[in-house]
Amino acid sequence: MYYKLTVVQFSKMLRNLSVILDKAQSFADSKKVDIGVLLNSRLAVDQFNLIRQVQISTDISKLAVARLTAKEAPKHEDDETTLAELQVRIQSVLDYLAGFSEADFAESATRPITQPRWEGKTLTGEEFAIQWAIPNVHFHITTAYAILRHNGVEVGKKDYLGEMPYKS
Repeated sequence: MYYKLTVVQFSKMLRNLSVILDKAQSFADSKKVDIGVLLNSRLAVDQFNLIRQVQISTDISKLAVARLTAKEAPKHEDDETTLAELQVRIQSVLDYLAGFSEADFAESATRPITQPRWEGKTLTGEEFAIQWAIPNVHFHITTAYAILRHNGVEVGKKDYLGEMPYKS
């Protein structure tokens, strides 16, 4: 279950984010807008810009899976300044996530999870996945989407949700 909630869903959302970023590039090209304006845009003065939203969404995706499975995550330097660099980062996290299987999550529900900001406090893997990791990935991808939408990039709910596994 945690494999599907994290690896499968995070991978889907990161692919959707990549498509949304491609639409941002197309928008910038067609409107003759410097893509840097979009990359450095934010919804509010006290929120992170688009670049940081992408960085955080990839960090949470890889680190959540790493913590749930007690494995090491790749390190990113957070030095991306271009759309191409953000796309490389997204792909590197997708490649990392592709290396996991359901078996890797066998003990994740009860594994105690902590991180430096929690000052020694822990959550169970189940609490961590459902109450912290999943909402945070969605929050930062939604915020990236909203930054672009606010700036006029023609993206909609279908871009955010991506392909659906409809049955006939």
